[in-house]
Amino acid sequence: MPTTHQVLVNHEGQYALYPATRETPDGWTPAGFDGTEDECAGFVDAQWPDTRPLSLRGA
Repeated sequence: MPTTHQVLVNHEGQYALYPATRETPDGWTPAGFDGTEDECAGFVDAQWPDTRPLSLRGA
């Protein structure tokens, strides 16, 4: 059975995949999507086209 992942986002607007069974690490919040690793990666690709941190996007 594939591991269920969740998508997390930090204060810089960066996304990460994380095992859904683990406690969310400090500095990260759930982005509201979970699924297989491939499904989560697809979600991140659609939501995060500019992978620069927020602090660099306006520069």
